Amino acid sequence: MEQRFFDNWTTQLRKGVLELAVLNALANDALYGYDLVRSLGGDTGLGIAEGTIYPLLSRLKKEGLVESYLEDSAEGPARKYYRLTKAGRRMLDMMNEHWLAVRRTVDAMRKENR
Repeated sequence: MEQRFFDNWTTQLRKGVLELAVLNALANDALYGYDLVRSLGGDTGLGIAEGTIYPLLSRLKKEGLVESYLEDSAEGPARKYYRLTKAGRRMLDMMNEHWLAVRRTVDAMRKENR
């Protein structure tokens, strides 16, 4: 029961911060989908896969937060790159501020409970 609760909680947490993580990953440079999977996978705790990233990028594009463009690749077909729009940068700033406020609150509660 305890493990099931923890697994569900981590799944919900990942879903809740995935958009924030993707927008932060795109803050400094345009990336293509597989680059995002590599940078957000592994030890990050996000456990993101290709099947997750493309619907998310499509949703962010529909919201006007990211835009895409094609760029030729020496390794095969052209790649679709994603970058933040101006609206995406504004949203990222708002989301990061909110995330930091939540984190400060949780961290303060943790310190009180020690």
